[in-house]
Amino acid sequence: ASKSLLGKMLSCVRGCIILGLVTVPLSSAFAFPPSAIPLASPALRAVSSGAPRVPGAGRGRATKRVVSMHAMPQAGRYRGGDASITVDDVLRNPTFPKEFPFSPGDFSRQDEKDDVVFYDQKRLVTHIDDKAIEALTKYYASTIAPGSDILDICSSWISHFPKDFPETMGKRVGLGMNGAELKENKQLSSFDVVNLNKDGKLPYEDNAFDVVTCVVSVDYLNKPLEVFKEVARVLRPGGRFILSQSNRCFQTKAIAVWLQTNDLEHAYIIGSYFHYSGAFKAPFAKDISPKGKVLKILQGGFFPSDPMFIISGEVKK
Repeated sequence: ASKSLLGKMLSCVRGCIILGLVTVPLSSAFAFPPSAIPLASPALRAVSSGAPRVPGAGRGRATKRVVSMHAMPQAGRYRGGDASITVDDVLRNPTFPKEFPFSPGDFSRQDEKDDVVFYDQKRLVTHIDDKAIEALTKYYASTIAPGSDILDICSSWISHFPKDFPETMGKRVGLGMNGAELKENKQLSSFDVVNLNKDGKLPYEDNAFDVVTCVVSVDYLNKPLEVFKEVARVLRPGGRFILSQSNRCFQTKAIAVWLQTNDLEHAYIIGSYFHYSGAFKAPFAKDISPKGKVLKILQGGFFPSDPMFIISGEVKK
C-alpha cells in the first residue's frame, strides 16, 4: 500500500558527498508524475512532470569544481514550465490519503542496531552550518513568546535558542540520547535521557509545556505518530510543535522513506505526521533558509549554505 501511495508521489535524483557520518546533498532534480496528483497539495498538483535532470546527479558523488548558485537548483524549490513550487506551498491545502500511507518498511533503517550504541559517542559538532543555525535562532526569537516553557526533543549539546532564552523563558528541558552531550547544553535548565525509538512516551505530565522543538531529527524517529501524540499531550492549549529540517542526516539512522525523498516531500511527510496523529490543527511549512548568495567552501568547491525549513502545528486543545 505504501509503495502505491507515497512511492509514486515524487521522484528525486541526488548527487551527494559524504563527510564522515553526515550526508550533504549537493543537487536535486524533482519530477512529479501524474500518479502523484491525488496525494499532493494543489501546488504540487499544478505540475505533473518535466523537471530537468541535473548533470552529475544521482551518481553518489560530486565532482570537485566550483559551482555557482545559478548552476545549482535552489534547495526546497521545484521549477517546471511556468510553475515555481516551494516548501511553503506544500502544506497550504494538502490532500492526504484516507489511510496512513506508510508501511513498517518505510521506517526501517540501514543500521537497526540499538540506537544507544550509535549515540553513545559524544559528538560536540553542529549538523547544519552557521548561517542555517542563525536563521533558526532568529525564527525562535520572533515566534516563541517570553516566559514560555520549552521542551527540546532529540536534543544535544546545543539547542540553537537565542542567547537570552535562559533569562527570558521559563523552563527549558532537553530530551536526548547522550547524557554527556546534554550536560554541555548551557541553554537547558534540565534534561532527560530517553530513547524515543524504544519508548515513545515522554516522561512529563500533561500540559507541561508551551512549545516543543525538534531540530533536524524527525527523520530518525521510527514511531513518529506515537511521538507526535505524546508531544500533543504535554503541550498546553495553544501550544506549538516546531520542527526544523535541513537536507543533511546520519544516513544509516534515517528512516528509509526519508532517504528516498526530497525537501518538498519531507515537508509533506512531516505534515502527514501532524495530520494522522489527529492531535494538531493544520500545520504549515516555511522556508527560512539563509537568503542571497550565501556560499561556503566545501571539498574545494563553493556551495550554498544549508537550507532550513520549519514545519509547525498548534495542538488541538
